[in-house]
Amino acid sequence: MSITRQQTPNPNALKFVLPEKMFAQSINFPSVESAASNELANKLFALGNVYNVFMAQDFVTVNKFPNAEWEPLASQIELIIQEEII
Repeated sequence: MSITRQQTPNPNALKFVLPEKMFAQSINFPSVESAASNELANKLFALGNVYNVFMAQDFVTVNKFPNAEWEPLASQIELIIQEEII
């Protein structure tokens, strides 16, 4: 199963589209503290340079801090998503 990356209008947000619906409802994690009970979101915040994680049916959108580069961050995000939910 593969994940597809999609650009968003926000250059600091990247959408990771999953091959099928994985989440029953949308949930937003605007901080590390809010992600404490969600293993996937918690691992994404642990990468550093991440300030928001949004999950909806078949995608995960991650926001990075403006001074961070997408690579290697996007590859690390993709790997974590694959390990956790696919």
